[in-house]
Amino acid sequence: MKDTANASPAWDELHRRHVAELQQRAERALSLSGHEALLIASGVEKYGFLDDRPYLFQPNPHFKAWAPLCAHPDSWLLVRPGHKPLLVYYQPDDYWHVPPAPPTGFWVEQFELRIISAPEQALQHLPASAQGLAIVGEADAALQHLVPNNPQPLLDSLHWQRAVKTDYELQSLRQASRLAARAHLAAREAFLGGGSEAEIHRAYLVASGHTDRDLPYGNIVGINEHAAVLHYQYQDSTRPTQPRSLLVDAGAQVHGYASDITRTWSFGGAQAEAFEALLAAMEQAQLALVDEVRAGCDYRDIHLSTHRHIARILREQGLVRMSEEAMLAQQVTSAFFPHGIGHLLGLQVHDAGGFLASEQGGTRDKPAGHRYLRLTRDLLPGMCVTIEPGLYFIPTLLRQLRASSAGAAVDWARVEQLLPFGGIRIEDDVVCRAQGAPENLSRDAFAALG
Repeated sequence: MKDTANASPAWDELHRRHVAELQQRAERALSLSGHEALLIASGVEKYGFLDDRPYLFQPNPHFKAWAPLCAHPDSWLLVRPGHKPLLVYYQPDDYWHVPPAPPTGFWVEQFELRIISAPEQALQHLPASAQGLAIVGEADAALQHLVPNNPQPLLDSLHWQRAVKTDYELQSLRQASRLAARAHLAAREAFLGGGSEAEIHRAYLVASGHTDRDLPYGNIVGINEHAAVLHYQYQDSTRPTQPRSLLVDAGAQVHGYASDITRTWSFGGAQAEAFEALLAAMEQAQLALVDEVRAGCDYRDIHLSTHRHIARILREQGLVRMSEEAMLAQQVTSAFFPHGIGHLLGLQVHDAGGFLASEQGGTRDKPAGHRYLRLTRDLLPGMCVTIEPGLYFIPTLLRQLRASSAGAAVDWARVEQLLPFGGIRIEDDVVCRAQGAPENLSRDAFAALG
């Protein structure tokens, strides 16, 4: 993974405090689950069916929480109360591939290190019995008697606590936002230069310093109607004959922590006036929603607030001739904004623990009729969430709306005018503070670029 953050002299101290906090959290989780120690598997490489080529390795997020090791299968971490964490670091003597480098960097001093050259050698350094062990990992990471059991009380506690980021994590997220912001601007320039989706994607990679292998998720690069596909998964290599709009949902990764930013741009021209007015209205609404990220706020309320903003925009922009209250009651806004307002962000793009009712587990329900929301918790200082309102012209949903009783209130001629632009999504990564306005990692990153 490309990483420009290692030069900072503060990383060693930030990471030292981070590991101390993780140790306390692990000990608390162990006390709740009744286990004596926590053993975390980094994971193993997985291979395609009837093939000898591995899929892209994805580390256990519980493993990379402790150290920035994102490409290290067959490694293990043992956490015991009152002891320094023990890291079994797999470094094969391999001439087919580049093996992991010798362990160096700001993070090394926080671990008791054991280097192995074969996976089974880990058994020489780990407990001889699984009794009393909470073993966290996928089933295929099992090594003889060390079989992951993933105790739910322990995972609930860890996931509950993980939502609040340490200073090390926040600084990693800031750096990831800076990489992504620079890349988004490069993508915009490629679009305005007439580039294809594939060319825009390549411009993004160059500017971010990433390759496809180390992106936190596959880039969404949608020109024109493709912007209406929420998780558009292709990148057309053909340049558009008439570029109108571009939606880029893409991030970057530092120390295993992801940024997740979306921007929508207009190509301009005489036909874009209505779309640009809609884009300006969505920009204002998105900033207002970001300001709702406050300690104690129920994140579900921000999602419902988004639908009120969308209803207002639909009315003010002349798309729906109906009161905002009626639009909400008849779920008209869901035809234009079908997804959730956002999610937790951190080690995973959609970070774990978003539905927990408490540290003891349980589920906090989504609002009725809003099944795609990914976070239902009250916000705490240190939480990092995304705020990503959207307004799309999705043919499938529009057909359903047109067939409903509310369809008569829609200005279908105006919808047809905007249909070729696909849609709009604006997404920022936002940190909840103990007091006052939130920290907008994405906007700060763009502002730093001038």
